[in-house]
Amino acid sequence: MTFQPVLPPLLLAAVAAIILVARIAALRRLTSAARTRGILWRWAGLTLAALLLVASAARPVLDPSAENTRVADSQAPNVFLVVDRSPDMSVADGPDGSSRMTAARGDVAELLDRYPDARVAVISFASRAALDWPLSADTWSLRPVASVLAPYPVSPDAVTATNAGAAGNMLRYQLIGAVQQYPRAKNLVFYLGAGAAEAALPPRDFNLPEGAVDGGAVLGYGSAAGGPIPGTDVTRSPVDEATLRGVADQIGVPYALRSGVGDLTSVLPAEPTGDDPATVGSGTASRTELYWAPAALAAVLVLLELYYVLREFRRTRLTNASVTV
Repeated sequence: MTFQPVLPPLLLAAVAAIILVARIAALRRLTSAARTRGILWRWAGLTLAALLLVASAARPVLDPSAENTRVADSQAPNVFLVVDRSPDMSVADGPDGSSRMTAARGDVAELLDRYPDARVAVISFASRAALDWPLSADTWSLRPVASVLAPYPVSPDAVTATNAGAAGNMLRYQLIGAVQQYPRAKNLVFYLGAGAAEAALPPRDFNLPEGAVDGGAVLGYGSAAGGPIPGTDVTRSPVDEATLRGVADQIGVPYALRSGVGDLTSVLPAEPTGDDPATVGSGTASRTELYWAPAALAAVLVLLELYYVLREFRRTRLTNASVTV
């Protein structure tokens, strides 16, 4: 059995210690007469429920290949998603009338499925970059965040201030940190954008550490015909493939225009095959998540406590009614 905690282990241990201290303090406030066997059992049950929730947050996992998984964790890829959230991405020039951002969100979800054990970071940009999701293996929590990615609100100069290379510096420092922290892991960069055809300034360069990028792709969204940018006076904003190809050359990955039809398999490079130590045991098919077991037991204990509280409340009301009569 291994653990994949949703919070740092030291933080979980601190939470457990705080729970124990608080529960012991609550018990000590009771008088000796009040410490009946029933009260002690209820105290123990509620305390155990709280500790079981902490155990659930530790995410116990039953994995027959625990040793291989331990090795794979240090070598699992780091995936950097650089997402264009400029007004250009709100243009609805997809084949079915959908927006560019809708297509990009679908590709982000597919990338998360493609690399289920990877550590993932999300960098968004328009005129400047923002780290929406720091590098983390918690892709389960990332999915709902990625599913609502949307273009930033339109400001007066949002269209012309957009820069296709705005994420360059942030990506550079994220890669430097990843190489230092996970020296045996591959770094994959996926850039999803429209190229900022209406930008007033030329795109900034991607000056990334040499040899830091091991794969990925630049994915372009939009059509040559383009379409109006909602909330602006721009009536036609085409995809800027020349800029996107330049970004791909600087990052060192291939470029592909996404038509909005089909999956990414046809545009992404084939995955390596064989017994690469970075992939042995990294699949999730053989793993059994056990976090639900302590969570379910905690729920039962809480329901029992709720039953006793409601029963006492009902008895108190009946007693007060009898006294009143």
